Amino acid sequence: MSVIFLKLLNLSISASWLVLVVLALRLVLKRAPKWVNVLLWGMVGVRLVLPVSIESTLSLVPSTEPVSPAIIGGTAVRVGGSAAAGAASSPAAAGPGLVEIMSYVWAAGAILLFLYSVVSWLWLQNRVREPVRLRGRIYQRERIDSPFVLGIVLPRIYLPYQLGREELTHVLAHEQAHIARKDHWWKPLGFLLLMVYWFNPILW
Repeated sequence: MSVIFLKLLNLSISASWLVLVVLALRLVLKRAPKWVNVLLWGMVGVRLVLPVSIESTLSLVPSTEPVSPAIIGGTAVRVGGSAAAGAASSPAAAGPGLVEIMSYVWAAGAILLFLYSVVSWLWLQNRVREPVRLRGRIYQRERIDSPFVLGIVLPRIYLPYQLGREELTHVLAHEQAHIARKDHWWKPLGFLLLMVYWFNPILW
């Protein structure tokens, strides 16, 4: 597990630099089409998913491994240019190292976020039970406070009852635009990445 966590830590550091660039570009490209925003954040997602990268002196992060096991765990101690005899032994012999402890904390946090998402989904499913079909895949329900899209393969639009005719037209156009841009795919994917990289505040 320590190896997996260390790999994820290095990927998150590399992605953090890309996030800062995207945030800066968003300030410059405020009037750009919405698909540009999706493309920019898509690049961050690819960086977080892609396990390898190409090293370059022109890269924002030249090293593909900014954090090494020796830096975190302190397992390598060099004396007179050579490793000390005790450093060659397994760090597990002296108890769990820092990397191992951090990996367990990371796993616990990821599991908690997963459980939170499951409970939230079940709660939302209960809120939209027995809705009234307005038309097509558009439904109304008394127990919801604001419009939203629910579902990945066959998304539904759920609306509260207290919407006027003109407001209903604008709200439907807004929610249908979300579906057209596949936001109901990207948002769950984004939250899935946050489950894995929850320890990095920049990615939030």
